[in-house]
Amino acid sequence: MSITRLAGQVAIVTGGVSGLGRAIVERFVREGARVAVLDRSENGCAELKAALGDSVHCLTGDVRSTSDNHRIVSECVERFGRLDCAIGNAGIWDYNTTLAKLPVDKLADVFHELFDINVLGYMALAKASLKPLVASQGTMLFTVSNAGFLPSGGGMLYTASKHAVVGMIRQLAWELAPHVRVNGVAPGAIASQLKGPESLHMHNRKFPGEAMAAGADTFIPISRMPTPAEYAGAYVFFACREDNIPATGTILNHDGGFGIRGLGAIPRGGDALLNDL
Repeated sequence: MSITRLAGQVAIVTGGVSGLGRAIVERFVREGARVAVLDRSENGCAELKAALGDSVHCLTGDVRSTSDNHRIVSECVERFGRLDCAIGNAGIWDYNTTLAKLPVDKLADVFHELFDINVLGYMALAKASLKPLVASQGTMLFTVSNAGFLPSGGGMLYTASKHAVVGMIRQLAWELAPHVRVNGVAPGAIASQLKGPESLHMHNRKFPGEAMAAGADTFIPISRMPTPAEYAGAYVFFACREDNIPATGTILNHDGGFGIRGLGAIPRGGDALLNDL
């Protein structure tokens, strides 16, 4: 008998048709939730709906748009009757573009594009979902990154945007307590379909997930790169009303152990452990 920890709950996921977002949607549906999705891919929305049926409602739109965020919340509540969890997940990556390699004439454009998607998109969802979440005593969840705490998970702008998300979560957790819990999940390396900024002509660039997975043993302490589905359980934990009672302002560093890599030449200290026992 399967356990449905989110039975009867309704969630919104932005960027929910591919990668981590898709894994979150699929896991939430499996756990008994109904999910509304805001994503800019019309084809992706159609495919998601075909795969998951009436458990999912999908709107093609832009997370930077306050009206699109209000529309997905309105359509979600109209279709499913309530909202229990709003998950800001849509984002773009800067492909480790350093300050030195940022063209000076593109700096402002890249800044606005990356921050508008990665930060403003989350804030717009928070604003749009506030009233129904207060009514349900629900939860906001936001995808952070290990780049929200450590350098080199992206370039200057991506890292700055994820640090901004950390501050946003903590401030909202304070502002909205005790009515709405606000938490975050900070994944590490992940084989996703993250796009780059259009302003740097990176919007069709392929994320190097396969290469990263092949070399995971050299830089990830757990020795492999988790799949999107393996990250999704953290979102279930924070959304589950039985489990989330103590949690607000919490950000789970769910990153394969990057925080314990240490300063040595290898990313973990247990390689010889079995020989030493």
